[in-house]
Amino acid sequence: MILNKLSVLNYKNIRQADIVCSPKINCFFGNNGMGKTNLLDAIYYLSFCKSHVYTTEERLLRRGEDLCVLQGEYFFGDRTESIFFALPRGQRKQFKRNQKPYPRLSDHIGLLPLVMISPSDAELIRGGSDERRRWMDMILSQYDGLAMHALIRYNKALQQRNRMLREQSTDTALYEVLEMQLAQHGQQIFDARTRLIEEFLPFFDEYYRAIGRDDEVVGLRYISQLQTVDLEAELARHRERERREVGYTTTGVHKDDLEMTLDGLPIRHLGSQGQNKTCLVALKLAQYSFLSAKNTTLPILLLDDIFDKLDATRVEHIVRLVGEERFGQIFITDTNRKYLDSILESIRKEYAMFHVDAGMVTAMEDGR
Repeated sequence: MILNKLSVLNYKNIRQADIVCSPKINCFFGNNGMGKTNLLDAIYYLSFCKSHVYTTEERLLRRGEDLCVLQGEYFFGDRTESIFFALPRGQRKQFKRNQKPYPRLSDHIGLLPLVMISPSDAELIRGGSDERRRWMDMILSQYDGLAMHALIRYNKALQQRNRMLREQSTDTALYEVLEMQLAQHGQQIFDARTRLIEEFLPFFDEYYRAIGRDDEVVGLRYISQLQTVDLEAELARHRERERREVGYTTTGVHKDDLEMTLDGLPIRHLGSQGQNKTCLVALKLAQYSFLSAKNTTLPILLLDDIFDKLDATRVEHIVRLVGEERFGQIFITDTNRKYLDSILESIRKEYAMFHVDAGMVTAMEDGR
């Protein structure tokens, strides 16, 4: 899959941009705060119907404007797909595929596989469990339609049960129906996440060894209440306490976590800044290869200012890896044009270079 053309209008601080993309390497350079990350976020939005970093829909619109629009033209080898997003101020967003609106946004997820690496990924290590659950579920949603729909149904039942708890409802029959649904869909999610981590770990180990040190062993440990309890029985057992004292559901797969380890110990407690960054980059490159193996098309790879805080050796390893044929189209941002030039010299692939300044994007030169 290749993004041929990207059009952006009033998305965050990007006033207007019409970009013809290279099928291999696309570089955006400029000072901080000029809009480089927002361009990558626009590409991310077209894949996932949401921003990479949580942003309210009102804040997607450029200040003072009443409409933002994103449009991407994607080439799949045997066909072209046009994806359109529009958000009028104060109205619901619109998503269209080849000029036809989606009945449900969930129908779009998985069409345009994508992996983004950015400084905000540090939250996967130091943040709360919700960040790591979101990461697992985002991967699942790109190749496992059954797991994605189980997540949708689980969250719908969870919201309804939480509302009943807050309102002090005593409708036992409805509680039992919702708890049965939570148990059924929760088991599907638990099974899918368990398979994901088992299959994903070899990819993660391979990339960490390629970027970091051979004598360090990374691991992933999936932690879930469903490993030790029957969810439906546990929900019933806690129901009265949750109704009287808590007001929300305390048991279920929405409480799961994922622990990243280094030599058997949690990396969040002992990893250096360089080790943490290496772990995150390896995790995301592994995600790319994992999705490539699961899908019939190569994902797009977005690298947002990832070389900061990495030593020259690790940067060299990352550049060598992403230059391999197993990686398809790549978008890179950096503040330093000379740094990007040195990366391009190492990779020696076709590229396009763009300068970003105050929300305006200028193509600098033809690629090799």
